[in-house]
Amino acid sequence: MTKVAMTKEADFDAVVIGAGFTGLYQTYRLRELGYRVLGIEGSDNIGGVWHYNRYPGCRIDSESEVYGYFWNEQLKQEWNWTERFAGQPEILKYIHRAAEIMDIRKDYIFNSRVKKAVYDEESNLWTLQFQEPDRAPLTARFVFSALGPLSAPQMPKIPGINTFKGQSFHTAAWPRDPNGFGSAKLDFANKRVAVIGLGSTGVQVIQEMGKVAGQLTVFLLEPNWCTPLGNGPMTKDRMDYIKSHYTEFTAKCDSSIAGFPHEFVPKNLFDVPKEERDAKLEELYKGPGFSLWLGAYQDVLVDPAANKYVSDFVANKIRERVKDQRIAELLIPKDHGFGIKRVPLETKYYEVYNQDNVSVVDLKSTPITRITPEGIQTTDGLHEFDVIIYATGFDAIRGSWDRIDIRGKGGVALKDQWDTNGVKTYMGLQSPGFPNFFTMVGPQNGATFCNIPRCSALIVDWLTEMMAHVKEAGIQRIEADQQAAEEWTTYCGKLMSKLLLGHTDSWFTGINLNIKGRDKRDVLLFVGGNPKFRDYCNDVQKHDYKGYHLS
Repeated sequence: MTKVAMTKEADFDAVVIGAGFTGLYQTYRLRELGYRVLGIEGSDNIGGVWHYNRYPGCRIDSESEVYGYFWNEQLKQEWNWTERFAGQPEILKYIHRAAEIMDIRKDYIFNSRVKKAVYDEESNLWTLQFQEPDRAPLTARFVFSALGPLSAPQMPKIPGINTFKGQSFHTAAWPRDPNGFGSAKLDFANKRVAVIGLGSTGVQVIQEMGKVAGQLTVFLLEPNWCTPLGNGPMTKDRMDYIKSHYTEFTAKCDSSIAGFPHEFVPKNLFDVPKEERDAKLEELYKGPGFSLWLGAYQDVLVDPAANKYVSDFVANKIRERVKDQRIAELLIPKDHGFGIKRVPLETKYYEVYNQDNVSVVDLKSTPITRITPEGIQTTDGLHEFDVIIYATGFDAIRGSWDRIDIRGKGGVALKDQWDTNGVKTYMGLQSPGFPNFFTMVGPQNGATFCNIPRCSALIVDWLTEMMAHVKEAGIQRIEADQQAAEEWTTYCGKLMSKLLLGHTDSWFTGINLNIKGRDKRDVLLFVGGNPKFRDYCNDVQKHDYKGYHLS
């Protein structure tokens, strides 16, 4: 092990970018190790996506009891969830309480958006520059970027988008309640409201807007397969049971593919008699959570015939729930099978389309041509609105890293490297040529295609053990080996190719037609599952952090 000579003292041993679930916990763990650590957050407060996304209807699609921190007994025993699937205000309140227990605010600076991160080979330091002109640059030996896979909002490429005279919102920049954890109190009664976007966010927004808008118009381009959430109140008896059985709940999540309390049926769909398999699908369809997506027969996401069977089953459910069969057919995806893209969970979503105050514009037959001061122009004419809601999602998985100018050895930009050669990482934690810079819950990371709070805790704990070793051994530099990254990326690609989702255009595979050059599939996910990733991490650690150059 060759020691790296230091020629300059860093302002901090480590910085953590981001104050969501992952960033807060990583900052806490590094501080407890004795590192001089600074947390950096671009917003004015903690919470990450749950601080920004305050749109009506925003809630988790993970069961409340498995979405959170599990390392602190005090928090587990004192916190009482009020719903089976918690709403955004309750989740943000939970994060604030966890921050109090960690006493973590004192370790953060806010309203500090990182503009550029540059590595200096001679000093082995990273210099971080900020968008805010009054924020001086700082240096750090190690950088932990906990930016999140869904934290770079994406507006659609529509001409005239800034000319609209009414109110317009992107769901990830929704007005906040200045005195609470939720959304500002906005009045949509008697308003003509448009919603563009039918991902998980669009589905949640449409459910709520249908209740309050004078007239709601859904602009429908690419529908998704949606299944019932199965939400309800969290009873005291159930909460008491959860508190006394947390170990069992977390163990079940840790043994599952995606960190949820669902397990695939260990049988192939067509090996089961039709009456039995149909009854099972009926049971799973009702939820809770991702029961049908992550708890169906083991070949549904692999075998096209099995997938078509389940897709037809869900399509018939849509036809049963939507009265106008023309609308029902528009809401049935034609470009992908069930579960091949992310599955939005819903509560009476399809019934919204039966309401007199709700209408649909089919963008395949009448595309949007521009936004005007009065509303939305399509090839069929002008639709006038008072409010336009853009539920158009994010530059997913890699977008937050692309929006920072990250420059490693030789001044190479991470974005340029990824654009030119495709995303290549080692364990989704480092890219070769970017020493001491960790990408947490980003491309190819084991926590990204997973129940993030639960799965990212594995990443944080593993990195913390690495950093304890680094501190004890006096190591100054950690750099991913190029060959190790090539092999990891190939491994991720092979795993993706075994699933139908790896052969479909979506944000899972890096496709985003709103961004130039993002029309080719890339390997962005590790889909091998939480247990397999944990075993890989343990093996790397056991063999003296093989694949990393420690010096």
